[in-house]
Amino acid sequence: MESIHNFRMKAINGQMVDLSDYEDKVVLIVNTASKCGFTGQYEGLEELNKKYADRGLVVLGFPCNQFLAQEPGVDGEISEFCTLNYGVSFRMFSKIDVNGDNAPDLYKYLKTKAPFEGFPHKEVGDKLTSILKENSPEFIEGNEIKWNFTKFLVSKDGKTVKRFESSINPKDMENEIEKML
Repeated sequence: MESIHNFRMKAINGQMVDLSDYEDKVVLIVNTASKCGFTGQYEGLEELNKKYADRGLVVLGFPCNQFLAQEPGVDGEISEFCTLNYGVSFRMFSKIDVNGDNAPDLYKYLKTKAPFEGFPHKEVGDKLTSILKENSPEFIEGNEIKWNFTKFLVSKDGKTVKRFESSINPKDMENEIEKML
């Protein structure tokens, strides 16, 4: 696969979505969870969505339950939580695994294009590494997603991918978003 535009994913409402629908858009792909210390980032993601949608930014949320079971709900519950608590209007997708054998090809592609380069905030990184060692040691090595709210910013052609780890606040990505728009 040469770009994210080659993938199809199931939206939270059950509809299949061709990511080719987002050609010529900058796409922000995020694995989310409703019961995580980073869940408040939904607010920042929605702010980015509202601020930049008219300029071509699309935010896509992918709920995942692989990190301490912090997304236990089914799709309908997740959708309701996001809408009621954070006013999420960006597209949410059906719950997926982002690591392991069941991870969709989209996430395999993203991890290949934007490998893990370490945690930007040492204190948070050390804490997450400790939690992973105890609960999910298979996610420590390599380019696996390390935690909820790992963000991938994808260029308009669907090929250039920049990775932002969980501790990066969505608003702190604005300069990179502006460059890609």
